[in-house]
Amino acid sequence: MGSNKPIGIFDSGIGGLTVANSINKLLPNEKIIYFGDTLHLPYGSKSPEKINKYSEKIVKFLLEKNCKAIVFACNSASSTSFDTITKKYFEQTTFFNVIEPVIDYIKSSKNIKTVGVIGTEATINSQVYSKKISKTKKNILVKPMATPLLASLIEDNKSVFFSNSILKKYLQSKLLKGIDSLILGCTHYPIISQEISSFFKDSIEIISSDKLLSCYLNNTLKKKNLLSSNVNPIRHQFYISDYSKSFQIKSKMFFKSEIILEEQNIF
Repeated sequence: MGSNKPIGIFDSGIGGLTVANSINKLLPNEKIIYFGDTLHLPYGSKSPEKINKYSEKIVKFLLEKNCKAIVFACNSASSTSFDTITKKYFEQTTFFNVIEPVIDYIKSSKNIKTVGVIGTEATINSQVYSKKISKTKKNILVKPMATPLLASLIEDNKSVFFSNSILKKYLQSKLLKGIDSLILGCTHYPIISQEISSFFKDSIEIISSDKLLSCYLNNTLKKKNLLSSNVNPIRHQFYISDYSKSFQIKSKMFFKSEIILEEQNIF
Protein backbone atom coordinates (compact mmCIF):
# COMPACT_ATOMS: atom_id res chain seq x y z
CA MET A 1 0.00 0.00 0.00
CA GLY A 2 1.64 3.25 -1.16
CA SER A 3 0.79 6.85 -0.46
CA ASN A 4 -0.87 9.32 -2.80
CA LYS A 5 0.06 12.25 -0.63
CA PRO A 6 2.14 14.92 -2.43
CA ILE A 7 5.86 15.55 -2.44
CA GLY A 8 6.81 19.05 -1.28
CA ILE A 9 9.77 20.79 -2.91
CA PHE A 10 11.13 24.24 -2.14
CA ASP A 11 13.83 26.65 -3.22
CA SER A 12 14.41 30.39 -3.16
CA GLY A 13 13.28 30.60 -6.78
CA ILE A 14 13.42 28.68 -10.06
CA GLY A 15 16.50 26.59 -9.28
CA GLY A 16 14.47 23.93 -7.53
CA LEU A 17 12.48 23.42 -10.72
CA THR A 18 15.47 21.47 -12.05
CA VAL A 19 14.92 19.06 -9.16
CA ALA A 20 11.13 19.05 -9.53
CA ASN A 21 11.46 18.33 -13.25
CA SER A 22 13.76 15.38 -12.66
CA ILE A 23 11.45 13.95 -9.98
CA ASN A 24 8.45 14.41 -12.24
CA LYS A 25 10.16 12.52 -15.08
CA LEU A 26 11.20 9.59 -12.91
CA LEU A 27 8.04 9.50 -10.81
CA PRO A 28 5.20 10.72 -13.06
CA ASN A 29 2.51 9.40 -10.72
CA GLU A 30 3.64 11.66 -7.88
CA LYS A 31 1.89 14.95 -7.17
CA ILE A 32 4.31 17.82 -6.57
CA ILE A 33 3.71 20.91 -4.46
CA TYR A 34 6.43 23.44 -5.19
CA PHE A 35 7.23 26.59 -3.24
CA GLY A 36 9.58 29.22 -4.65
CA ASP A 37 10.49 31.91 -2.13
CA THR A 38 10.92 34.63 -4.73
CA LEU A 39 10.36 37.28 -2.09
CA HIS A 40 13.68 36.47 -0.43
CA LEU A 41 15.87 35.20 -3.24
CA PRO A 42 18.70 34.52 -3.37
CA TYR A 43 19.22 32.59 -0.14
CA GLY A 44 22.95 32.37 -0.76
CA SER A 45 23.61 35.93 0.34
CA LYS A 46 21.43 35.71 3.47
CA SER A 47 22.56 35.01 7.03
CA PRO A 48 22.12 31.49 8.43
CA GLU A 49 19.49 32.86 10.81
CA LYS A 50 17.37 34.23 7.97
CA ILE A 51 17.76 31.08 5.87
CA ASN A 52 16.62 29.03 8.88
CA LYS A 53 13.65 31.32 9.40
CA TYR A 54 12.50 31.22 5.78
CA SER A 55 13.07 27.47 5.40
CA GLU A 56 11.12 26.61 8.54
CA LYS A 57 8.16 28.74 7.43
CA ILE A 58 8.08 26.90 4.12
CA VAL A 59 8.43 23.48 5.75
CA LYS A 60 5.46 24.29 7.99
CA PHE A 61 3.46 25.34 4.93
CA LEU A 62 4.28 22.07 3.13
CA LEU A 63 3.47 20.04 6.23
CA GLU A 64 0.05 21.73 6.29
CA LYS A 65 -0.34 20.47 2.71
CA ASN A 66 0.13 16.95 4.09
CA CYS A 67 3.31 16.20 2.13
CA LYS A 68 4.67 12.69 2.60
CA ALA A 69 8.15 13.97 1.73
CA ILE A 70 9.78 17.40 1.68
CA VAL A 71 12.78 18.17 -0.52
CA PHE A 72 15.17 20.98 0.31
CA ALA A 73 15.88 21.78 -3.36
CA CYS A 74 18.32 24.52 -2.41
CA ASN A 75 21.97 24.03 -1.49
CA SER A 76 22.02 27.07 0.78
CA ALA A 77 19.06 25.75 2.79
CA SER A 78 20.38 22.18 2.66
CA SER A 79 23.77 23.21 4.04
CA THR A 80 22.47 25.71 6.59
CA SER A 81 19.06 24.61 7.82
CA PHE A 82 18.44 20.96 6.98
CA ASP A 83 19.81 19.34 10.14
CA THR A 84 18.17 21.81 12.53
CA ILE A 85 14.74 21.70 10.89
CA THR A 86 14.59 17.96 10.29
CA LYS A 87 15.44 17.23 13.91
CA LYS A 88 12.43 19.31 14.86
CA TYR A 89 9.94 17.83 12.39
CA PHE A 90 11.33 14.36 11.60
CA GLU A 91 8.29 12.59 13.03
CA GLN A 92 5.91 14.35 10.63
CA THR A 93 7.40 13.48 7.24
CA THR A 94 10.48 12.25 5.36
CA PHE A 95 13.07 14.87 4.44
CA PHE A 96 15.57 15.04 1.58
CA ASN A 97 18.29 17.49 0.60
CA VAL A 98 20.38 18.03 -2.52
CA ILE A 99 23.74 17.35 -0.90
CA GLU A 100 23.57 13.76 0.37
CA PRO A 101 22.88 12.16 -3.05
CA VAL A 102 25.96 13.93 -4.43
CA ILE A 103 28.11 12.69 -1.55
CA ASP A 104 26.82 9.14 -2.09
CA TYR A 105 27.68 9.38 -5.78
CA ILE A 106 31.21 10.57 -5.05
CA LYS A 107 31.61 7.77 -2.52
CA SER A 108 30.82 5.21 -5.21
CA SER A 109 32.96 6.82 -7.92
CA LYS A 110 36.45 5.54 -8.68
CA ASN A 111 37.46 8.29 -11.10
CA ILE A 112 37.18 11.46 -9.03
CA LYS A 113 40.49 12.73 -7.68
CA THR A 114 40.14 16.52 -7.69
CA VAL A 115 36.65 17.93 -7.51
CA GLY A 116 35.63 21.56 -7.73
CA VAL A 117 32.51 22.94 -6.08
CA ILE A 118 30.75 26.12 -7.19
CA GLY A 119 27.86 27.54 -5.23
CA THR A 120 26.48 30.45 -3.28
CA GLU A 121 28.40 32.13 -0.49
CA ALA A 122 26.20 30.42 2.12
CA THR A 123 26.91 26.97 0.70
CA ILE A 124 30.63 27.48 0.21
CA ASN A 125 31.12 29.18 3.59
CA SER A 126 29.41 26.23 5.30
CA GLN A 127 32.19 23.96 3.93
CA VAL A 128 29.57 21.23 3.80
CA TYR A 129 30.92 19.54 0.67
CA SER A 130 34.54 19.68 1.83
CA LYS A 131 33.67 18.23 5.23
CA LYS A 132 31.40 15.47 3.97
CA ILE A 133 33.71 14.43 1.12
CA SER A 134 36.76 14.32 3.42
CA LYS A 135 34.86 11.97 5.73
CA THR A 136 33.89 9.78 2.79
CA LYS A 137 37.12 9.77 0.80
CA LYS A 138 40.15 11.43 2.35
CA ASN A 139 42.22 11.11 -0.84
CA ILE A 140 39.93 13.41 -2.87
CA LEU A 141 41.06 17.02 -3.16
CA VAL A 142 38.11 19.43 -2.89
CA LYS A 143 38.32 22.90 -4.42
CA PRO A 144 35.31 25.02 -3.40
CA MET A 145 34.62 28.46 -4.85
CA ALA A 146 31.76 30.89 -4.30
CA THR A 147 30.05 32.18 -7.45
CA PRO A 148 27.61 34.62 -5.85
CA LEU A 149 26.32 36.37 -8.99
CA LEU A 150 25.19 33.32 -10.96
CA ALA A 151 21.95 32.42 -9.20
CA SER A 152 20.54 35.94 -9.38
CA LEU A 153 21.51 36.35 -13.03
CA ILE A 154 19.88 33.05 -13.95
CA GLU A 155 16.81 33.93 -11.89
CA ASP A 156 16.49 37.29 -13.65
CA ASN A 157 16.65 35.62 -17.06
CA LYS A 158 19.71 37.64 -18.02
CA SER A 159 21.10 35.08 -20.46
CA VAL A 160 23.33 37.74 -22.01
CA PHE A 161 25.78 37.22 -19.19
CA PHE A 162 26.82 33.88 -20.68
CA SER A 163 28.53 35.72 -23.53
CA ASN A 164 30.32 38.21 -21.33
CA SER A 165 33.09 37.78 -18.83
CA ILE A 166 31.18 36.88 -15.64
CA LEU A 167 30.81 33.13 -16.08
CA LYS A 168 34.21 32.84 -17.78
CA LYS A 169 35.85 34.82 -15.00
CA TYR A 170 34.52 32.43 -12.39
CA LEU A 171 35.40 29.24 -14.24
CA GLN A 172 38.94 30.27 -15.18
CA SER A 173 39.79 31.00 -11.56
CA LYS A 174 42.98 29.46 -10.18
CA LEU A 175 40.81 27.96 -7.45
CA LEU A 176 39.41 25.49 -10.00
CA LYS A 177 42.70 24.67 -11.71
CA GLY A 178 43.36 20.96 -12.24
CA ILE A 179 39.87 19.67 -11.43
CA ASP A 180 38.61 16.47 -13.07
CA SER A 181 35.00 17.02 -11.97
CA LEU A 182 32.79 19.87 -10.85
CA ILE A 183 29.87 19.82 -8.43
CA LEU A 184 27.11 22.25 -9.35
CA GLY A 185 26.44 23.30 -5.77
CA CYS A 186 23.33 25.32 -6.58
CA THR A 187 20.14 24.00 -8.16
CA HIS A 188 20.06 27.00 -10.51
CA TYR A 189 23.27 25.89 -12.19
CA PRO A 190 21.95 22.89 -14.17
CA ILE A 191 20.19 25.51 -16.30
CA ILE A 192 23.65 26.59 -17.53
CA SER A 193 25.36 23.19 -17.31
CA GLN A 194 25.98 23.09 -21.05
CA GLU A 195 27.75 26.45 -20.95
CA ILE A 196 29.86 25.25 -18.03
CA SER A 197 30.73 21.97 -19.75
CA SER A 198 31.62 23.79 -22.97
CA PHE A 199 34.00 26.09 -21.11
CA PHE A 200 35.95 23.02 -19.98
CA LYS A 201 35.66 21.57 -23.52
CA ASP A 202 33.67 18.63 -22.10
CA SER A 203 36.87 17.40 -20.44
CA ILE A 204 35.53 17.16 -16.87
CA GLU A 205 32.57 15.45 -15.26
CA ILE A 206 29.74 17.78 -14.30
CA ILE A 207 28.00 16.52 -11.15
CA SER A 208 24.46 17.81 -10.69
CA SER A 209 22.11 16.94 -7.86
CA ASP A 210 18.82 16.93 -9.77
CA LYS A 211 18.99 13.45 -11.31
CA LEU A 212 20.91 12.00 -8.37
CA LEU A 213 18.29 13.25 -5.93
CA SER A 214 15.34 11.91 -7.92
CA CYS A 215 16.87 8.40 -7.87
CA TYR A 216 17.66 8.75 -4.17
CA LEU A 217 14.07 9.85 -3.49
CA ASN A 218 12.63 7.02 -5.57
CA ASN A 219 14.67 4.38 -3.74
CA THR A 220 13.78 5.77 -0.31
CA LEU A 221 10.05 6.04 -0.99
CA LYS A 222 10.07 2.53 -2.43
CA LYS A 223 11.72 1.17 0.72
CA LYS A 224 9.19 2.99 2.88
CA ASN A 225 6.33 1.78 0.65
CA LEU A 226 5.35 5.39 -0.01
CA LEU A 227 5.30 5.46 -3.81
CA SER A 228 2.06 6.75 -5.29
CA SER A 229 -0.37 4.37 -6.98
CA ASN A 230 -2.14 7.26 -8.69
CA VAL A 231 -2.62 6.73 -12.44
CA ASN A 232 -4.90 9.70 -13.05
CA PRO A 233 -3.57 12.93 -14.61
CA ILE A 234 -1.59 14.83 -12.01
CA ARG A 235 -2.15 18.51 -11.37
CA HIS A 236 0.91 19.87 -9.62
CA GLN A 237 0.69 23.01 -7.49
CA PHE A 238 3.16 25.86 -7.70
CA TYR A 239 3.39 28.59 -5.09
CA ILE A 240 5.64 31.64 -4.98
CA SER A 241 5.97 34.23 -2.24
CA ASP A 242 6.12 37.12 -4.72
CA TYR A 243 4.97 37.03 -8.34
CA SER A 244 7.85 36.79 -10.81
CA LYS A 245 7.40 37.02 -14.58
CA SER A 246 10.81 35.42 -15.01
CA PHE A 247 9.68 32.44 -12.92
CA GLN A 248 6.62 32.03 -15.13
CA ILE A 249 8.77 32.11 -18.29
CA LYS A 250 11.48 29.80 -16.99
CA SER A 251 8.95 27.26 -15.69
CA LYS A 252 8.08 26.39 -19.30
CA MET A 253 11.58 24.96 -19.66
CA PHE A 254 10.63 22.20 -17.24
CA PHE A 255 6.88 21.70 -17.37
CA LYS A 256 5.24 21.76 -20.79
CA SER A 257 1.74 22.21 -19.48
CA GLU A 258 0.84 25.70 -18.35
CA ILE A 259 1.86 26.32 -14.77
CA ILE A 260 -0.61 28.28 -12.69
CA LEU A 261 1.36 30.24 -10.14
CA GLU A 262 -0.33 31.05 -6.86
CA GLU A 263 1.17 33.86 -4.84
CA GLN A 264 1.30 32.84 -1.19
CA ASN A 265 3.12 35.08 1.27
CA ILE A 266 3.51 32.86 4.30
CA PHE A 267 5.93 35.17 6.04
